[in-house]
Amino acid sequence: MYYTCTISSGGQTWNPAQYNAFAAEREQPFWDLAALVEPVPGMRIVDLGCGDGRLTVALHERLQARQTVGVDSSPAMLDEAQAHAGAAVSFQDGDIGAWQGADVDLVFANAALQWVPDHAAVLARWRDALASGGQLAVQVPANGDHPSHSVSRALAAEWLGAEAPADPVAENVLAPEAYARLLFDLGFQRQHVRLQVYTHLLGSTAEVVDWVKGTSLTRFQRVLSAEAYADFLAEYRRRLLDELGEQAPYLYAFKRILMWGRLG
Repeated sequence: MYYTCTISSGGQTWNPAQYNAFAAEREQPFWDLAALVEPVPGMRIVDLGCGDGRLTVALHERLQARQTVGVDSSPAMLDEAQAHAGAAVSFQDGDIGAWQGADVDLVFANAALQWVPDHAAVLARWRDALASGGQLAVQVPANGDHPSHSVSRALAAEWLGAEAPADPVAENVLAPEAYARLLFDLGFQRQHVRLQVYTHLLGSTAEVVDWVKGTSLTRFQRVLSAEAYADFLAEYRRRLLDELGEQAPYLYAFKRILMWGRLG
C-alpha cells in the first residue's frame, strides 16, 4: 500500500548548514581531488556544483588561478557563495549537466556529477570546454549499496511507488573502470582513476541520518509535504538503526571515485 502524502511544489531544499554539519569529513575528498590537479600558471577554472563557495575560493587560491567561476543550481547555496565572490572569483546559477564552456584550463566537480544522468554525454561536454592541455577532475560518491542508501530506496518504493525519486548514486554513478575507459575515449590518455574508501568515525549510527539529510534525502524533501517528510524521516531512521544496530561510535565506510585526466 502506498503512503498517502501531499506532494509539495518541488522547491529547492539544499540547506548549507545541514550540509556543513560534517564539513571536515566532506572536505577531505575535495582536497584529495585537488591534489591530483597539475598547477599551471594563470589557470581558468570552473567549479561545477560549487555549493556555498568556500572550497571554490580555497581551490582558486591553492592553484593561484587567474579566474575561477563557480556554478550551482541551488539559490540557498549561491546566496552563501556570494560572500566569497571577488575580482577573480564569481558565482552563477546553472545546470551542471547542461553546462558548456570554452577555453577552460580546469573543469572541477566535487560530489556533484552524481546528481545528473548520462555521465558519458556530460563528461564529453565538459571535455569540449577545455583548452589544449586542459584538465578534468571529478569526484563522485559510490556508496549506493550502503544501508544509508538502500533503506531509503526500499522505503520510497513502499510509500511512493512509481512516484519515488530515483537514487542518483545508484542510478547514475558508473564503475571506476567504466570511467577510466570513458576518459580514454574522450582523449584523456593521461589519467588517474581510483576507488577510495573514506572512514568517518561518527558519534553513533543515528548520525548517519543527519549525514544523509544534508545530501541524498533532500530528494524526498522536494516531493513530500513537510508533514509527510517528517514521517518518512522517522521511519527511515527506525529502519536504518534496525539494520545497522545501535553502535556508538559508528564507523561509516564511504566509497568514492576520484578521477583526473589531462588532454594532450
